Amino acid sequence: MPKSPADREAMLAEIGVPSIDSLFESIPAEYRLTADLKIPRQHSESEVLDRFKAFAANVASGEVSEAHARDPYASFLGAGAYRHYRPVVIDSLVQRGEFLTSYTPYQPEIAQGTLQATFEFQTMICELTGMEIANASMYDGSTGCAEAVMMAVRVTGRNAAVVARTVHPEYREVLRTTVQHQGIPVSEVEYVRESGRVDLAALEAAITDDTACVLIQSPNFFGTIEDVAAIAKIAHSKGALLIVSIAEAMSLGIVKPPVEADIVSLEAQSFGVAVGFGGPYCGVLACKEKFLRQMPGRLCGETKDSNGKRGFVLTLSTREQHIRREKATSNICTNQALVSLMVTIYMTVLGKQGLKELAEQNLSKSEYLKGALVKAGAKALFSGPSFNEFAVSLPASAESVNDSLLEKRIIGGLALAKWYPELGEGASLWCATELTTRAQMDAAAAGIR
Repeated sequence: MPKSPADREAMLAEIGVPSIDSLFESIPAEYRLTADLKIPRQHSESEVLDRFKAFAANVASGEVSEAHARDPYASFLGAGAYRHYRPVVIDSLVQRGEFLTSYTPYQPEIAQGTLQATFEFQTMICELTGMEIANASMYDGSTGCAEAVMMAVRVTGRNAAVVARTVHPEYREVLRTTVQHQGIPVSEVEYVRESGRVDLAALEAAITDDTACVLIQSPNFFGTIEDVAAIAKIAHSKGALLIVSIAEAMSLGIVKPPVEADIVSLEAQSFGVAVGFGGPYCGVLACKEKFLRQMPGRLCGETKDSNGKRGFVLTLSTREQHIRREKATSNICTNQALVSLMVTIYMTVLGKQGLKELAEQNLSKSEYLKGALVKAGAKALFSGPSFNEFAVSLPASAESVNDSLLEKRIIGGLALAKWYPELGEGASLWCATELTTRAQMDAAAAGIR
């Protein structure tokens, strides 16, 4: 039952009824249900949806398989865009007019719902990342990284950035485009070929007296979890800040949050945001409280009104529309309020335990997929620990294997040669989430032979 015994007792007490039986005593006994209904076992929401999709595709007549009706293609793509189940309550709530059509909440008297939702989002992001403050969201993970680097330059007074080559290639491209006219030189650090992690010796050598920050990603683009504590020690010993980018938010269900970082740039798309042909996504920027005044975007805060009641307001909005242009931290003009609401609802629905269990399922399926591919002839490229994504070297070129798999309605891993030619034409990045079935993984492994 959705209500606990304590909840039910409180409700009965509120309406002045001593028991459930007393509540329904006006109904004649012959019309009361005294036995369990003869219905099938309970199903999860995703199972119910799959069942109805199967019916809609005429599964009953044998024309289409239930698995095919659910998703005609099995996909093993990740690389910053992840397929996770979206609870239906998300769209039911975000499509309410007061959220869907709301404007920037400048007037708190009429925007308490939007402001509170944003405040709750910021609070949960802080709990998730281990940071002390978080803003109301950024455009996406890539622009969040660029904003974090510029923020670090303002904080330290230094003017250069060191970026790990294991950061998402497109994130690095957005960063270079953003800072090319800011006079911020960006240098890249290689990874260790055996582990797939940042080369710590090369990183230490790359940091100079002008380095404002070190930018890494964990889990990185190869899906490998970096040694954040060791990297933070190196960066801080040389006076640089550490920025940790997280493209797969789901990893924080079981991976230790990067508490050693100074700034965290997170892509929250995994939390209830559909993979919608490239967007919209939901970027997040969180950091230590001492850097508050240099944070771009906006923050919502809690206050009290003239009657002493709790309320919410915009407490920080450091863009040029609100302050002198030369004092602005960024020209970012808005946040992803509706998308961040999706993220907030998702985190609320799952809760801490639900997020942990879902992350464990992602890890388990990824390990099964990796083992199946290796048995079929692939070779794991890196020894470092991973979450739900990993890199392998296939028996043939990744492109040719993908072409062959596509004929079997399987979308294979991402070919890596475009960005990492040193790994060879067979290098491929594979991902498995809770939506990936064992049958799909077995079929993909059989297809690479």
